Amino acid sequence: MAEKLRENKNEEESRIDYGVIFCVLMLAIIGLASIYVAATHDSSSTNVTSEMVSQVAWYVIGTIAVVIIMQFDSEQLWKVAPIAYWLGIFLLASVLVFYSRSYYASTGAKSWFAIGPLTFQPSEVMKPAYVLMMARVISDHNHTYYHHTARTDWMLIGKMLAWTVPIPILLKFQNDFGTMLVFFAIFAGLVLISGITWKIILPIGIGASAIGGSTLMLVVTTGGRQILEKLGFQAYQFSRIDTWLDPSGETSNQSYQLWQSMKAIGSGGVFGTGYNVSKVYVPVRESDMIFSVIGENFGFVGSCILILLYFLLIYQMIRVTFDTKNVFYAYIATGVIMMILFHTFENIGMNIGLLPLTGIPLPFVSQGGSALIGNMIGIGLIMSMRYHYKSYMFSRSDEFE
Repeated sequence: MAEKLRENKNEEESRIDYGVIFCVLMLAIIGLASIYVAATHDSSSTNVTSEMVSQVAWYVIGTIAVVIIMQFDSEQLWKVAPIAYWLGIFLLASVLVFYSRSYYASTGAKSWFAIGPLTFQPSEVMKPAYVLMMARVISDHNHTYYHHTARTDWMLIGKMLAWTVPIPILLKFQNDFGTMLVFFAIFAGLVLISGITWKIILPIGIGASAIGGSTLMLVVTTGGRQILEKLGFQAYQFSRIDTWLDPSGETSNQSYQLWQSMKAIGSGGVFGTGYNVSKVYVPVRESDMIFSVIGENFGFVGSCILILLYFLLIYQMIRVTFDTKNVFYAYIATGVIMMILFHTFENIGMNIGLLPLTGIPLPFVSQGGSALIGNMIGIGLIMSMRYHYKSYMFSRSDEFE
């Protein structure tokens, strides 16, 4: 009996991917340490303890979400996908009516619910819901049309666009361009591995690049800006691009924020100024600009370790995908990887002036509950792959005993 219990315990432990857990745990520790530094040295912070307790509470909630989602196997996730998607669409539409007035006044975005002190951004949980739905759409199409042709590939693109278009439309009304870019990144990643021929992907990629380059050229001219304004571009979007292209020639708060971030990271040098030694003030560094805290306190070496952790996390996700050999899981993993990869690249890029400021948080590190929960749901989806794959393997081995 004792031996059987021991075997069951070993089986249970082997179903858990400790590599993924290690990476997320280390990022969470770095996040808490960095948030403490930002809160301690930020004059606008009224209660450091409450901020830390709040962030720990979100980590606990996120962990619970991971444990719950791990219980869903591929068949259950398949059934849940459309429910999660339409619930997400409902929340994205609802926030346009019940948005936080105070957040709108300060940010110009109608993307937050507020119930007393609790705030929530529905677009963050829409990301994993979108990943699930797209994985189901692609898997179903490729199962139906096993042999790819130009006709079936265009059909697949049409299906993917049909499920994608409502999201950027709703985000456009929320004035949340940064989050819209995340969905585009997920879409692009899934298109690349969906089996669509390069004869279609390559012209689309060239066309998208041409549109992006043309838009950037229009931004730098007065006439071009007038055209973009008619297409719906907002003043804050122009300001962010101006800050990115010429921080020294811009006088907005965003330009100050970028300059201070680069100054803080530069002051860290190779090994940093030391933990909790902050000499440069950076606005909103506990969330969007958290990388400036890491760069200042831990320097180039600490920043590289952080980036290495993200690469290790992505490697673990890819490894799980290859181990499970499940097409539906592969598309889910790709969507989650693109979500985390784009967040990481964009956040670090905007902190060092490589990319425009977009308000994208650093996964598992930045302060905030909505983004953390969204990312933890993605981790739960990855963890469920290993969990149920191992369970399946053990059940199959029992059949041959």
